[in-house]
Amino acid sequence: MKIFKEEQRFTHLWLIVLMTVSLIVPIAIITKEYMQENASMSTNEFILTMNGILASASIIFFFKLKTRIDEKGIHYQFFPFHFSLKTITWSEITTANVRTYDPIGEFGGWGLKGGFLWKKSKGKAITISGDIGIQLVLKTGKKLLIGTQKKLGAISVLETYKNKLV
Repeated sequence: MKIFKEEQRFTHLWLIVLMTVSLIVPIAIITKEYMQENASMSTNEFILTMNGILASASIIFFFKLKTRIDEKGIHYQFFPFHFSLKTITWSEITTANVRTYDPIGEFGGWGLKGGFLWKKSKGKAITISGDIGIQLVLKTGKKLLIGTQKKLGAISVLETYKNKLV
């Protein structure tokens, strides 16, 4: 029995730098307002506002994509949108392969994308980074692409279970 496991997070250096730079302006404006002699903002309001800004900016770092492929099927979880693993059994899948995709052109970027507002024919994508994904076509006709940073591992395990696709 072969098992593929992967966990990805939004922890890229470019994202951390972008988030830090984008926080400078609002923090500077609020601090300047608070430091004025006749400030209308109390210390409690200042602290709550700063905490709110930092909490809202850091929430992206709690996002996590878990993927598991085993003899039962393909399991995935994109926290905080999914609180438990979602399972797609082999009997529900028509095709499963690893492919290169265009994150922005096909799905409008990374994250939980697709479906209702963006190129419905492409299906849905759940990705963190990169341009490699596990493409699933379900017997219902729906498509799902799950991003991966472990291309060779995914290819190997899908090859192991390809006989389960009927």
